[in-house]
Amino acid sequence: MQVRCSPTPDGDGPHPRVPRLLAVTDRRPPVLLVVCLLVTVEAAAFVGLGVAWTADVVRGAATMPGASLFLAAFGVGVALLLLLAARGLWRGKRWARSPVIMWQILLVVLSIGWLTVEPTAWAGVVLVVAVLIGVGLLLPSAVAATARHQDPPA
Repeated sequence: MQVRCSPTPDGDGPHPRVPRLLAVTDRRPPVLLVVCLLVTVEAAAFVGLGVAWTADVVRGAATMPGASLFLAAFGVGVALLLLLAARGLWRGKRWARSPVIMWQILLVVLSIGWLTVEPTAWAGVVLVVAVLIGVGLLLPSAVAATARHQDPPA
């Protein structure tokens, strides 16, 4: 293993470069941190929904157990996809923007539908979070941070 050397500030000779740990925000824009955290919160909410639907089936409270189990599996699947996408965004991967943006578009449409039928705080929260994530991902600093690493060719 080779150690890279550079001259000391006083010029008296080479010394091994000491790696310096950078703060998280030195490498990634703060907006990307917020987006990844919000996507992780969404994933946690879907895991919670999956657990709740499964608990209804186990307790016998579900009127349609098959549908409840499907919704539980779907919720956990969406949560896994969102977690993988958040990890990809954090690592600067370009592919991760697509599933996150697509999911936010679906959430905006759903929450607007909820708000037109029955205005609730949950529908408003879903709408605000989805818009924040979508706008955050489209900001130039987030796009630059997730576009600088080339994905390997397929």
